[in-house]
Amino acid sequence: MTDTVLVTGASGFVGAAVARVALARGLRTKVLMRPTADRRNIQGLDVEPVTGDMRDEASMTRALEGVRYLFHVAADYRLWARDPQEIARNNMMGARAVMGAAKKTGVERIVYTSSVAALKPGHGVAVDETSRHTTDSVIGAYKRSKLLAEREVERMVAEEGLPAVIVAPSTPIGSRDIKPTPTGRIIVEMANGKMPAFLDTGLNLVHVDDVAEGHFAALERGRIGENYILGGTDVTLEAMLGEIAALAGRRAPKLKLPRGPLFPLAYGAEAFAHISGKEPFLTADALRMSRYHMYFSSEKAKRELGYSARPHGRGLQDALTWFGANGYLK
Repeated sequence: MTDTVLVTGASGFVGAAVARVALARGLRTKVLMRPTADRRNIQGLDVEPVTGDMRDEASMTRALEGVRYLFHVAADYRLWARDPQEIARNNMMGARAVMGAAKKTGVERIVYTSSVAALKPGHGVAVDETSRHTTDSVIGAYKRSKLLAEREVERMVAEEGLPAVIVAPSTPIGSRDIKPTPTGRIIVEMANGKMPAFLDTGLNLVHVDDVAEGHFAALERGRIGENYILGGTDVTLEAMLGEIAALAGRRAPKLKLPRGPLFPLAYGAEAFAHISGKEPFLTADALRMSRYHMYFSSEKAKRELGYSARPHGRGLQDALTWFGANGYLK
């Protein structure tokens, strides 16, 4: 009998990649979908859509009947919202409801997708899973929500025997970034020639397909209750934009901006977003986070899971190819 997996968030960027790996491994794959979800990322896939809501334990319990393995990838991935508490509520309620339903239905093993957002970055050095944020040190509603949700999963592992392994992707890039993510928006803007300047910051770029493979490595070899960073290459924002410019035939930005003068612009963008409802490209929290070079080490995942990641340039190329083919680039 074929093992059954459920992937939450399969309409999104990372979740769609996880669902594709599940299918490639011959697993019967159920995907949780809200009634209003954009289904383009699962179009043509031999998956079984299940209607439900990650915040509703009853619908999750129905979705998890007969499921052996669970990948809880879904999250409210917004860096800004009219009501920031909405992001926290969605991610916390989602973690509690999904994990509660998994316990109730006897799911054998769970991979919970957290984020390096719940880890405290260093100043220009790559940190590992031991560099933990507190609720006082974390910046922004999204990062705080992921921190609190991760702590809840850890509590359920320790106190209730939840069979969960935690993974923390860094900054995924590649095909099918449908929304797109904040990093995907940067790639699109740069490729369209709309990024004339940059800030002195850095991030860790990883191909989304390597993140998906890392989820299965965690399922098969991860230790219950442990956290594994699924990252790739540490890159400055200046270098990243230069690589995108070269691939897209654009001129790389040369102007490095100070943060201070940008805060009024960010506040203005947020004020307009409150009226329009559209997420602003620049936020005050993003500026505060940009003080750090968000570099991360995947050595634990390499050592314990056999995890590996291809060069980040492949992810940038795949992202640009997909964005170009799907009408995002001018």
